[in-house]
Amino acid sequence: MIFAVGSTIFTIVGPKILGNATTEIFNGLISKLSGGTGIDFGKIAGILITLLILYLVSALFSIIQGFTMTGVAQKLTYNIRNDIVKKINKLPMNYFDKRTNGEVLSVITNDIDTLSQNLNQSITQIITAICTIVGILIMMLSISVTMTIVSLIILPLSAVIVRFIVKKSQKYFKKQQDFLGHVNGQVEEVYGGHNIVKVFNGEEKAVETFEKMNKELYHSAWRSQFLSGLMHPVMNFIGNIGYVGVAILGGYLAVQGRITVGNIQSFIQYNRQFVQPINQIAQISGTLQSMVAAAERVFEFLEEEEEVKSIENPVSTEGIKGNVTFDHVKFGYNPDKMIIKDFNAEIHDGQKIAIVGPTGAGKTTMVKLLMRFYDVNSGRILIDGHNVKDFDRGEMRRLFGMVLQDTWLFSGTIKDNIRYGKPEATDGEVVEAAQAAHVHHFIKTLPNGYDMVLNEESSNISQGQKQLLTIARVILTDPKILILDEATSSIDTRTEQQIQSAMDNLMKGRTSFIIAHRLSTIKNADLILVMNNGDIVEQGTHEELLEKNGFYASLYNSQFQEAEE
Repeated sequence: MIFAVGSTIFTIVGPKILGNATTEIFNGLISKLSGGTGIDFGKIAGILITLLILYLVSALFSIIQGFTMTGVAQKLTYNIRNDIVKKINKLPMNYFDKRTNGEVLSVITNDIDTLSQNLNQSITQIITAICTIVGILIMMLSISVTMTIVSLIILPLSAVIVRFIVKKSQKYFKKQQDFLGHVNGQVEEVYGGHNIVKVFNGEEKAVETFEKMNKELYHSAWRSQFLSGLMHPVMNFIGNIGYVGVAILGGYLAVQGRITVGNIQSFIQYNRQFVQPINQIAQISGTLQSMVAAAERVFEFLEEEEEVKSIENPVSTEGIKGNVTFDHVKFGYNPDKMIIKDFNAEIHDGQKIAIVGPTGAGKTTMVKLLMRFYDVNSGRILIDGHNVKDFDRGEMRRLFGMVLQDTWLFSGTIKDNIRYGKPEATDGEVVEAAQAAHVHHFIKTLPNGYDMVLNEESSNISQGQKQLLTIARVILTDPKILILDEATSSIDTRTEQQIQSAMDNLMKGRTSFIIAHRLSTIKNADLILVMNNGDIVEQGTHEELLEKNGFYASLYNSQFQEAEE
């Protein structure tokens, strides 16, 4: 701001000094005609050298100001990006349930980019424009109060028009940013599952949905840009009216001898310059509104309620054995619709617990509650007699190892992927974990072995092999409680048999929760919890449940018959 003010002041003083040179030439010509000495070129040269120095200093200040503002703008967007990435890790799971990945990505990419691109230019122009308006007003008043009043008559009219246009267009700028997020979300969703879209001939429907959203984006963008674009021609028209008024009044005052010719020239320059920053603000108002709309979305995201990770005096996880109690647990993603209605179970450390039941019974939801991805609506979940809410979330999650049906491997080496949960692990420990997961031999056959870089194009690695790598990752972390959610669903029968013994060894001495649809894989579980409609309807060992000839027996027999067929 200091350098912007300095730069503007030196620029503003220029026309008045130039006016003095004009007055000197005019007086010299009149003197020559009257038989005098004529024009004093030495004095004019001095005025022009002073003017040149002023403009050079102004340019230097302007460069310093531009350098500083660029640094400020980029540092600000850098910090906001960091804040957003940190925020993502603090948001509860239900936030992402309500939004597509593309909408969240749009905040990080489109909105931050809009903010970054416009912040430097817009803020600099606003500071310069305000300084210019104030400075020029002072210089105009020093030349002629009467002519200044005539120039200022246009300001109220300009303010009314600007306010009207900004008010009208701002809602469309907000809509524009919102629909940009929707468009990104739809594109990310469709191309994330492009194979499925093609298999079911969903291309036309996908294009139709995109066109509908794109049309909304087009309409909001068109209206916002059209309204903001109106400002420049309207402001120009009003400025020209003021310019005509000043020219007429200046001529009249000069005839009366109340103002010099040089001052008229300076004032006309100032009047033109006075309208210029107003036009400049009008021009950048569209950019500014787009930036404000993007900033609104960014700050809305940053103000979202966070998941509380730390509590005062949390229970230590030291010495936790892995006893788990579900005490009258009730939960629903929507409070009006309960999924888990009254879940009770007592699980001792080292037990192998299988959770089975039809789709939608609440099996995976129970595991999410156990790991505090969500909190129960009522009831309690206890680990070694301590409520899970009394632990620090981050520390508590270190107790768990989790293998999901959907594999997640990031772009990096195989070694780094296995080491993800335990970054300090040695190469030897990584190899031991891979051997335990029966994936070591496969890794050695790959180019560069453990140093092979994985990415989305790693087509030479099957889904089953990716699953084995995620199992090796869990084995390496050596957790107290294991969660296997359909962990073997992507693995063929032969590979499943290979890892079953490794899994059995891994589960010894650890509390293990296995969610499985294939009931043949959990015959040797210490306890089988049979769920249906959010409640445990049966529990016992495989043999005990078959003897009961109830819900579990019907599930098992139906799978056995399917296998026979």
